[in-house]
Amino acid sequence: MKRLLKSFITISALSSLIVAPFVLSAGQASAETKKGTDASYIGAGVAAGVTSGGQGINDAATFGGNVTGRAKLGNTPFSARGNVLWSDKTSAIIPEISVDVPIANRTNAYLTGGYSFLEKDGSPTPIGNRDSVVVGAGVESEVANNFLVYTNAKVGLGAYQNSDASAVTINGGLGYRFK
Repeated sequence: MKRLLKSFITISALSSLIVAPFVLSAGQASAETKKGTDASYIGAGVAAGVTSGGQGINDAATFGGNVTGRAKLGNTPFSARGNVLWSDKTSAIIPEISVDVPIANRTNAYLTGGYSFLEKDGSPTPIGNRDSVVVGAGVESEVANNFLVYTNAKVGLGAYQNSDASAVTINGGLGYRFK
């Protein structure tokens, strides 16, 4: 339970660091009429595992990449998201649902929940080495016509074999708006 609490504190602190610049700049955007983004997009970038399960080489913190997609669900504050996080050993597929909160013009903060399916259990990915429930938080912002930047932190709950440790990964990249 202490590790779970520590993981939530870690993701909260990391999310605060990610979201703070956007919240501080929200005053500048308040004069503009549109807030948030309704973009559906696909993007790619990096994924960095920042924890290990403490049991061996196959549960060490792992660096890799990510492909991320978002499909806005109508006029609701919800989106369907999909992520693939990979290392040089295997990949994890993470379908998620998010609650999106507009925080500035063309910028959202979001909270996610989903499940990580590893292609090969026991092999390291940035989100651990076994299937697990995943929660996360992030920020996405349209920076140019049809282009977005995104960053997020995810916690895989009990994501290591032979350990009750949770995995934490920080992800970021560039997305292309398709809708």
